[in-house]
Amino acid sequence: MTVKKGLSSLVNSTPDFSNQNIENAVNEFKIGWVAKTFTLDTAITTNNVLTNTQKNNARLTINNMPHLNIGRYLNDFLKHTDTILDGTVVFLANPDTEDTATFLEILQTVQGIQGLIPELYGVTASEKSRDVNDHLGSINNKFLETEDSSDPVFTSLQRAIEFINSNTLATDTLYQTALTNMTTFVDSVVGDSTDFQQTLDGHATAVATAATNFNTALAAEPYLTYRKVLIADNQTIDAQVTLEKANLAGIRTYTEDLTNHISFTSLAEDSDLRLLMTRVSQNANWISYFNDYEKNSANLNPIYTTGTGLDKTTIIDTILRDSGLPDVLDFVDLEAVSNKAQKDPRIDNANYDKYTVEKQISDACKQLGIATDNRSVYNQSESLLDNLNQRDRDNVSKALDLNESADTLS
Repeated sequence: MTVKKGLSSLVNSTPDFSNQNIENAVNEFKIGWVAKTFTLDTAITTNNVLTNTQKNNARLTINNMPHLNIGRYLNDFLKHTDTILDGTVVFLANPDTEDTATFLEILQTVQGIQGLIPELYGVTASEKSRDVNDHLGSINNKFLETEDSSDPVFTSLQRAIEFINSNTLATDTLYQTALTNMTTFVDSVVGDSTDFQQTLDGHATAVATAATNFNTALAAEPYLTYRKVLIADNQTIDAQVTLEKANLAGIRTYTEDLTNHISFTSLAEDSDLRLLMTRVSQNANWISYFNDYEKNSANLNPIYTTGTGLDKTTIIDTILRDSGLPDVLDFVDLEAVSNKAQKDPRIDNANYDKYTVEKQISDACKQLGIATDNRSVYNQSESLLDNLNQRDRDNVSKALDLNESADTLS
């Protein structure tokens, strides 16, 4: 049921989805050398003169120490979050005919995956790296919050930046100078420049060299601890972006595949279609599933589907009780024991109507391998009834196993 309170106000406004909270957090990092890496990366990206190849080569050269080139990877991170919100992160197999995804489509599809994976695989979506944060963690405050006592990624990153920046290392200053010089040059490039490629390469090399020297200066404590944080946080953010891009780019195909499998299994109820699929499939797993479907379906019984936490003996006792078993309690009641025995498929009861009850008890015992010599009919009846009741327990136990097998994903 939809909550109506506030609904009218909601539908008369727009959600204004954005990554502003992420941008605000990123802006806190823009101090010292980090601010200059943002400025240079933006200058290269937005330059209208440099070709894409020149831009890519320059960005590659100056990214020799990616954990120091924070503006580069965080700019890429922010661009990635934009593609989620505008839907362009989803790959279009046929861009001329296929509509760009919307943020709503992404949300609905991710929600669907949370239910399809447990149904098909018997595990949570997170175990398949497909939970909500595996698709949308970057905009879901994954780096701003944690569920335990550890620092969020952005918190530890900011602490490391602030500590290193506050110590004003000489190599830090030289790195900033190289970044500024290259930014100034990139901003000055005009269309009729004749030798700017060589100068661009020179500036890129100077930035890379300064980054190497800066990184070396951070190799001893107290800086080493913070350099390790820079490296780890860089790797964590890059890994998250890579995961989200992979998951979201192919999310339409992935969901279609899950849905198709659900649809195929729904056809198994039709015996003709089930047979047809075993004939046209070349996959042994598919053939086995549909060949065994009727047998496994027959083994499914809701009375044998039990909750967790109960031992098997308790479950068997419950099922027997609900089924009215044991139906004979007193072995002294020979007629009742004999009648129960005659219902057991292991016993051939032909001509039993010609036997006395005592003879019926004795014959049933012999057929089941129960000793009769030098034993009274009541001793025989007691052993026979124990055997018959154990048979009931064994049947329930087998049914439980078959039901569990048929109801267990494999």
